[in-house]
Amino acid sequence: MKKVGIFYSFNTVKTGQAVKLLVEALGEKNVEPVNAETVTEGQFEKFDNLVLGVPTWFDGELPNYWDEFVPALEDMNLKGKRIAIFGNGDQKNYPENFVDGIGLMAGLLEGRGAKIVGFTSAKGYSFESSRALRGDEFCGLALDFENQARQNKERISKWVEQLKKEFA
Repeated sequence: MKKVGIFYSFNTVKTGQAVKLLVEALGEKNVEPVNAETVTEGQFEKFDNLVLGVPTWFDGELPNYWDEFVPALEDMNLKGKRIAIFGNGDQKNYPENFVDGIGLMAGLLEGRGAKIVGFTSAKGYSFESSRALRGDEFCGLALDFENQARQNKERISKWVEQLKKEFA
């Protein structure tokens, strides 16, 4: 497997906890963490396989650091890149936009030619709507630290096994 770039804010606690589990499962030698708060076009284009940590902020918005990188993304040709997205959401307090950040980012990346990988089942979650839904699957891995934290480790482990095949 080619080296995977894992892009997330180094200042986030919950996303950072998820990344720690991702790195353990993928193997430290197989990944290169990149701080999404300072990411450059060159760093993003360097990898063929990327994992993006995209939590949902407020009422279904991208975090500021990703939002600030959107203009650069809009100018990139991402054809040939395989990108997996995971994100944190709160299905009880924000049921109308659960993990919308995943869906927002996926749509943007697909529009630039990227192939989104790592789809996961929406079964086991309780929410009203999500921009991350594609049929009965999320276009990434949905994590809920507030309401289902005990399931994160198993969800991440299964997702990484799936990604190893999809990144091959």
